[in-house]
Amino acid sequence: MTKATCLMFAAAILVCACEVKTKVSESPAPLAGTWKLVSGTLVEKGDTTFTDYTGSREMIKIINATHFSFLNHDKSDTAALFVAGGGKYTFKEGNYTEFLEYCSDRQWEGHEFNFKVEIENDTLVQTGTEVIESLGINRLNIEKYIRVSE
Repeated sequence: MTKATCLMFAAAILVCACEVKTKVSESPAPLAGTWKLVSGTLVEKGDTTFTDYTGSREMIKIINATHFSFLNHDKSDTAALFVAGGGKYTFKEGNYTEFLEYCSDRQWEGHEFNFKVEIENDTLVQTGTEVIESLGINRLNIEKYIRVSE
């Protein structure tokens, strides 16, 4: 064996014998996680409706690297409200677009919703106009979420 071959062989053994740990620091997308809806404001045809989601209604939104889902229900024993949905999304420079692929109200499926998103500490506010012409929906939707602790 030549000296160069011996050195390469020794270096290979040394690398294999040593446990090399490298930790890649990956920060999750700023939207990733579970979010609890605190309040919602709808503005439609000049009328404003405010909903407090800390009382008898509750909603969470779960976002991973490629998809979102939401679960919305009432907490009373008398009303049976449950709405769920999800699909893919895009997020770039504060612009968040949901592509609603699945929804318990099937008329909402296949629609795209564009929002501006602002995140400050554990609070996320998304603002956008929901338009579904076939349902006569054209309204401003402002939702305020807080991040659910892990």
